[in-house]
Amino acid sequence: MTESEVPKAMTANDKGPPMDPDTQEASPRQLQAARAQGDTFGRAVEMMIGSATLGGGEQRAGDYLVAVAVELAEGMYELDRGALVWREPGDANAHLEIIVRDSGDGRFVPGLSVWVTVIDDEGHEVGDRVHPMFWHPLAYHYGHNWRVPKDGHYSLRVRIDPAGFPRHDRVNGRRFVAPVEVEFRDVLIVTGQR
Repeated sequence: MTESEVPKAMTANDKGPPMDPDTQEASPRQLQAARAQGDTFGRAVEMMIGSATLGGGEQRAGDYLVAVAVELAEGMYELDRGALVWREPGDANAHLEIIVRDSGDGRFVPGLSVWVTVIDDEGHEVGDRVHPMFWHPLAYHYGHNWRVPKDGHYSLRVRIDPAGFPRHDRVNGRRFVAPVEVEFRDVLIVTGQR
């Protein structure tokens, strides 16, 4: 993959309009700090999708910026009866990562219900799964290990349910209420485990 083929995260110009500064909940300086945090997170997203993915990138969908990264299936810690337990990937052969950012300021949006449908190159659904939120040393994301039939190009349909979290701001808080769906076509998935 050449430098020009590496998927990029969206820049400030690609995002939605910034937060309305006519609010008593946050000062213009605070809104600027939130945007700076989003720009920094956007650089982490670009590194993640540029180094991990073989296709995908980032698209705007409603109030969100949605990015896809594809990796080999991997083990992870999970909480089991109050203790962290390492779990190997079993028979999974791909790890799909979905990064959801606020289109207004670029920051990660936690606490969402994110569903992914994987569709093979003949239009058949491989599966449909909810992707829980993952902590990651570089960038928080929603993810899941998958078993796909073979290496190849797939479409990934990402659905995000309306956000259930409360919002503080009477001016800027009327967001994240509509369900959204975005499709990433021709995503190359190379199977395996790390």
